[in-house]
Amino acid sequence: MPTNVLSFLMLEDPIEGDLVLCHPVIKKEAKAQNKKIQDHYAHLIIHGYLHLLGYDHQNNVDADKMEKMERKILSKFNINDPYKDY
Repeated sequence: MPTNVLSFLMLEDPIEGDLVLCHPVIKKEAKAQNKKIQDHYAHLIIHGYLHLLGYDHQNNVDADKMEKMERKILSKFNINDPYKDY
């Protein structure tokens, strides 16, 4: 199944890694979720980078922590809560 973003950590100190974004998936998601595509890209880049920093969403506690950080960063760019409608 295709995904929107993948993160690949190469070095931990300093943080160095790759993010791979899938435009067709991101475009489809943005449209389905009624989001601006640039806002969805910003969210997924932040989401991917947080994975490089060690955040994950394997359980509810970790997911809540990661989503809180995503919301905090996105708000600095005046981007709405990406989880608002879920």
